[in-house]
Parts: sequence; C-alpha cells; structure tokens
Amino acid sequence: MQSHGVEILLVEDNANDAELTLRALKQRNLANQVFVCHDGAEALDFFSSGASPVPKVVLLDLKLPKVDGLEVLRRLKGDARTKAIPIVVLTSSREEPDIERAYELGANSYIVKPVDFEAFARAVSDVGLYWLLLNHPPQ
Repeated sequence: MQSHGVEILLVEDNANDAELTLRALKQRNLANQVFVCHDGAEALDFFSSGASPVPKVVLLDLKLPKVDGLEVLRRLKGDARTKAIPIVVLTSSREEPDIERAYELGANSYIVKPVDFEAFARAVSDVGLYWLLLNHPPQ
C-alpha cells in the first residue's frame, strides 16, 4: 500500500491530546502528513470514499463519540482494503478488557497515554519513528 499525502491518521476527540500528539510528532519532523479525525464516524468516512490516501499508520483513541474506537478498529481490520494498515491504539484506558479486545480485533500495538507531557511526547515520537521509518509494510 502506498501513501499519497497522508502518513499518519490520528483519530482523537480530545483537542488537547490531539495538539500534544501533533506537537510531539513535529519535534521529530514526523508531522508533515498527519490528518486528524475527531470521532469514529469521521475516521470511517475517511476510508469509505476510497479516494482518501492510505496512511502508513493509524493512531486510534478508544473513547470516541459517534463510533467508538473498538468499532472503528473492527471495521478497518475486517475490510480487505484497510486490514494491512497498522493501527496503534493510543488511549487513556488501562482496562484489561479494552486491551484484550483491541488485540482480538487486530490492533498492532496498544499504548496507554502517559500523563506527563515529556513521557507522552516520547511515546508518540517513538511510535512515529517506528511505524514510519523502521517498519516495512507490504507494498
């Protein structure tokens, strides 16, 4: 799968967390091609047209309005067009059922958002570096 303009799709309803994520990616020069969806329905719409570029990675919050993150994950991993896209759950939930369900549905990684900004920024930039630079997805 090739990316045509969007490398990271960030699905995050909390404006502060979205801003912190973008700031952390900018610190590592990884934020040039980030598209932000503010709820689960918007994320599904991003892929439904077929005209949207295919991101290299999706950073997905679980607690989303309209359509929750687990449902977004289920639909994306259940669709032949999007199932190979790495999806990193980036959420505040430490609940074991959420973690188990996310992996059952095909999450590639599950990261609990650190409360401290520096730790949060480090986690986000490490995720970006790994999925954008180190990981080699199928073409």
